Amino acid sequence: MMDISTRSTKKERLDDFQGSQKELDFILEDINRVNRLLGGIHITSNAVFRMFREHKQESYTILDVGCSDGDMLRKLALKARKLNIRIHFIGLDLNKDALEIARKKSVDFPEISYLNRDVFTLDSIEVDIVITTLTLHHFSNANIPIFLERFVNMAHIGVIINDLQRSRLAYYLFKAFSVIFIKTETAKNDGLISILRGFKKKELQTFSDQVPNVQHKISWKWAFRYRWILKKCA
Repeated sequence: MMDISTRSTKKERLDDFQGSQKELDFILEDINRVNRLLGGIHITSNAVFRMFREHKQESYTILDVGCSDGDMLRKLALKARKLNIRIHFIGLDLNKDALEIARKKSVDFPEISYLNRDVFTLDSIEVDIVITTLTLHHFSNANIPIFLERFVNMAHIGVIINDLQRSRLAYYLFKAFSVIFIKTETAKNDGLISILRGFKKKELQTFSDQVPNVQHKISWKWAFRYRWILKKCA
């Protein structure tokens, strides 16, 4: 029986990808399709636009940490346009090739800009909302509270985290799902490792205890995701 009592420390292939930009683009499209099919986009989008309704402003700035090829930002930008909401989006990622792909795909989105920076060394930046999708599980337990505190300090309104539940059922369902819906071996491999690097709710609650003066709301969402919303206490 697979041991899921603790988070895996195994690296994903994309953590140190050595292939071409074209290969990376194909893999990221594969991952994006899975995220859309399994509702990952809506988990973040719904929370973002709820925050807008609760905090009405003339315009907003959103920082996406670990933005990859910018798929999430483009989806949010399209929805914001339909609702006539002015937003400046900033995508942050360490992978230069992923950001080059993001810039090419975002040429029709002047409201989106990209930075090749590490969030831990990023100069002080103030935004309204910080979002991060399938990025938190890449960090160690020791670094996550530091990661969270930095997010909270940057965000005037709040932080929205969208990441995976660590579960045997999720693992085996994803394995079956990938046979039909995932084309690349890297996406299949990394999807399974991501689940094993994911979280139990009690672990997220333990991390939340280490970030004081913050309101935390952790909700389970289909398919085997946790949405974690952090807001500074008034």
